[in-house]
Amino acid sequence: MKCVSFALLPAFSAVVLFLSACSNDPRFDTRTAYLGGGGAAQDGEEGRPPYDTVSYWEGDGVPGAPHVVIRMGEQRAYFYKGSTLVGISTISTGREGYNTPTGKFHIIQKDKDHASSEYGDYDDASGNIVMKEIDRKKDPMPPGCHFDGAKMPYFMRIVGGTGMHEGFLPGYPASHGCIRMPGFMAQAFFRNVELGTPVEITN
Repeated sequence: MKCVSFALLPAFSAVVLFLSACSNDPRFDTRTAYLGGGGAAQDGEEGRPPYDTVSYWEGDGVPGAPHVVIRMGEQRAYFYKGSTLVGISTISTGREGYNTPTGKFHIIQKDKDHASSEYGDYDDASGNIVMKEIDRKKDPMPPGCHFDGAKMPYFMRIVGGTGMHEGFLPGYPASHGCIRMPGFMAQAFFRNVELGTPVEITN
């Protein structure tokens, strides 16, 4: 019987510690919506690989007034407390024709269970989707249907209909103007912003 060299034990221990840490990290959780996937892995599916090596949060308990900087060219949102950077999130901002506005704003509303009043699906009386991903301003509702607004959990309204919220991240600007974030980052931002928190959006 061959024995494992004691020289290999430190490396083996490091791998075990790394895998253990990853199991508690939302970036490596198949239930987190990331690039190339829309949500939880279904039964029988293999877990998706980790695509997000950027997002992190270290702001709980850190003192200082919060403010957010969104850089659309980087597709990143930066969360500061005072002058300390405590979190970075990957994002997806507005696609062409639905551009996210730039400027200096403030958080004007927080709604944990927000749903869009403009975008979503038309469902029949049984709840079956008749028309998917519609724009109420452009798409007339078929007879006998009702509107089901797109879910925008942990919504933080910035200006007009634009806000930060949990949403799908395809890896490029793809929203109707909002700033989509991974769920665990939207929750962290939501916990730590207040009405009046400054938000700066740049190209």
